[in-house]
Amino acid sequence: MKLRHLAAASVPVLILTACSGGGGGGSASGDGDVTLTYWASNQGTSLDNDKEVLTPVLEEFTEKTGVDVDLEVISWSDLQTRIQTAVTSGQAPDVVNIGNTWAVSLQATGAFLPFDDAAMEAVGGADKFVETALETGGAEGTDPTSVPLYGLAYGLYYNKAMFEDAGLQPPTTWEEMVSAAQALTDPATGVHGMALASGSYTENNHFAFINATQNGAELFDDDGNPTFTEDGVVDGIVRYLDLMQAAGVVNPSNAQYDNASLAVADFATGKAAMILNQNNANATIEANGMAPDAYGVVPFPAPADAESDVASHVAGINISIFGNTEHPDEALQLVEHMTSEDVQTTLGKPFSSLPVLKDATAVFTDDPELAETFTQIYNERSAPLPLVPAEDQFETTVGQAMNKMFATIATGGTVSAEDVREAMQTAQDQVQASVG
Repeated sequence: MKLRHLAAASVPVLILTACSGGGGGGSASGDGDVTLTYWASNQGTSLDNDKEVLTPVLEEFTEKTGVDVDLEVISWSDLQTRIQTAVTSGQAPDVVNIGNTWAVSLQATGAFLPFDDAAMEAVGGADKFVETALETGGAEGTDPTSVPLYGLAYGLYYNKAMFEDAGLQPPTTWEEMVSAAQALTDPATGVHGMALASGSYTENNHFAFINATQNGAELFDDDGNPTFTEDGVVDGIVRYLDLMQAAGVVNPSNAQYDNASLAVADFATGKAAMILNQNNANATIEANGMAPDAYGVVPFPAPADAESDVASHVAGINISIFGNTEHPDEALQLVEHMTSEDVQTTLGKPFSSLPVLKDATAVFTDDPELAETFTQIYNERSAPLPLVPAEDQFETTVGQAMNKMFATIATGGTVSAEDVREAMQTAQDQVQASVG
């Protein structure tokens, strides 16, 4: 097999061509054989790292099918814009990775191939996927336009030594979590019970959703209209804000943490006893000097009287096929390959992902207890973010409103339930104007 590098300004691009003399494979130099263009999202430590990880996986596909793959790895900061440009211009790849929360919005463009019964069967059947993960592929009652590729879930990481020294057990309810965080907060030493990415609109909107869902609240009604001012939504946001405001277990400086890795660093260096993070945090924790056996993980706990024990949204990445592909059958073959058990196992460790297949074993960690905890959260205690076209606007409006509220608290102000409701009314009005 030969690898031909293409010039690119900011992303690694490869053409993977089948070895000559076997299986009908050829080069990508215009000899009439099929070449698929695949845009992959950056899942590993760098674009180049992803290229190194994916190249043998795609070489295997080429050897098996005779179909060549032109691979481009794209950063998350560029991927959504690249996809939107491809949708409007028609100059699109055959196959593309998407953030699973974008699925319904992208489905609404009509630019993607529906996975109807025949297409779903071609990739191995709907039954092979974790049910809640497959639900993220499109609006309810429609043929999805994406299927799960890499799974992620939130967990509550805790410092084992801090808990043991204080005689504490890992929390199973919200109340226990707050009580433990208060016991472990010592401003004199700079240690806080929790660290949060309070300046990240993505983290904030995720926990607005999770807390609202624990309260039994919905963020959109059956017609796709936003319901952000519902009591359960407001109360859930207040509960989350109060980790910094009322409970005082989060350092006010966390209002400037616009990336989850900043909270992870505080946890790994002993400045915080707990963090809320997805299962791909392990590598960052250990890179900051914390040993793998020094921390544990439990599901993000709900209040004792919660309506639901949901502990995460169904986080992760899906894979889609553009509807204007000239090679739909070959594109489906690639999707089947990427979601096969063997490939899921191969990619789970370097990409720190959970398997999207039922009964598959998580390999992102060597700790069986950690693997079991996150698999259980992902498979049984996760719920999809709202499956409506305006979901992306919920993320930006509500998430950014929470950024501002955390900033107010951090600078000595107070945020009341009425303040939250007013902010949610503004966000709701903005989204409603676009919904029509």
